[in-house]
Amino acid sequence: MPWVLRLGVFDLCSNSRSGSGEAMSRQRMAGGVQERGCRDRAAGGGSDSSSETERNSNEHLIQTRCGSVSVSVFGDQEKPALVTYPDVALNYMSCFQGLFFTPEAASLLLHNFCIYHITPPGHEVSHLVLPPLSFHSNVVIFCFALIGTTFSHEFPRLPQEFLQFGAAPISMHLSVPSVDELADQVADVLDFFGLAAVMCMGVTAGAYILTLFAVCLLSRYQHRVIGLMLVSPLCKAPSWTEWFYNKVMSNLLYFYGMSGLIKDFLLQRYFSKLTDFPLIPLQLLDERQSMNVWRFLQSMNGRHDLTEELKKLHCRTLIFVGDSSPFHADALHMTSKLDRRYSALVEVQVCGSLVTEEQPHAMLIPMEYFLMGYGLYRPCQLSLSPRSPLSPSCISPDLYSPESMGVKLKPIKTRIALKS
Repeated sequence: MPWVLRLGVFDLCSNSRSGSGEAMSRQRMAGGVQERGCRDRAAGGGSDSSSETERNSNEHLIQTRCGSVSVSVFGDQEKPALVTYPDVALNYMSCFQGLFFTPEAASLLLHNFCIYHITPPGHEVSHLVLPPLSFHSNVVIFCFALIGTTFSHEFPRLPQEFLQFGAAPISMHLSVPSVDELADQVADVLDFFGLAAVMCMGVTAGAYILTLFAVCLLSRYQHRVIGLMLVSPLCKAPSWTEWFYNKVMSNLLYFYGMSGLIKDFLLQRYFSKLTDFPLIPLQLLDERQSMNVWRFLQSMNGRHDLTEELKKLHCRTLIFVGDSSPFHADALHMTSKLDRRYSALVEVQVCGSLVTEEQPHAMLIPMEYFLMGYGLYRPCQLSLSPRSPLSPSCISPDLYSPESMGVKLKPIKTRIALKS
């Protein structure tokens, strides 16, 4: 039976070290939620949805069949579920904060969904560290934490030294999970929260895991995914070039840890050459345990081809990819194999793989129209915002062109040569 250790997100913020990159990101997110809540109450006559989101946000460490996995929950759990999964060496703070910091996107998603951010094993934002006290003292502290999470809605505030940002290292004695086992973890998370059907959003490696969960395991998990929003997705086995590239990264991680060269490789994976790399502070990559990243990279290097299984996928799928992404060809291939009645491709100009951070505004309008197919809309009180790209009354008609939005909306048949 799965167990969970629940940590209050904003309690961790208040006890965090000010020098931590993810601590500062958490504080900015908390401040952004509070500031947006004040604006909403001022404009909408007392709306308190942002405060409700803050109260209902917490972290869970869930024990699954394939090890523990961290899940951060934001929003009202009575709403439909949106499950996210990040790319290699990232978690929800470094992979999705650009999108959720965009007020219009945050209002669209948080108004309609409860967000479940699944973090790959070993990529957690924070973990509990027991101080070097006696065995009995540590047992008392740990029991106090468990009792607090069981009988209280908020985790009791612990001294600063009990909390450490960045994941704990995973034992080398544990086997590297396969991509199928990572997909099984997603199913266990849904079972733990009692979620029957969910919307999914994944980035690159995370997009592969969620697609695998949706299609390759259809016999066991059918009808559990009602829609996919994928960013620079993977669906094929690694090419020889990618396999060799990942092997070089794996060896560097194994022998030299999170070195400057590894950071350069990762930044080139995420962003286009024209983008300023500080979109993700380097200290966030410093907080990654090199062997934990190595394990996730090994899992993805052993992935299998999903091309044939994509034909079974009948849920609606929205794919974003930057035209400078190293996985641009994979996204085009995936789109060509999906049923065109249920899928759409958005190519974002001057952008790499991590569209959620580099060009999050380019995702807003496609996401809104995609969610309209499910009867989901943005809140009305934000419709008069002069800066909102989701407000038709505030947009000049000539700005509706794809070029003005920075995206290319071309039929996939003009980009793929079909064999007769």
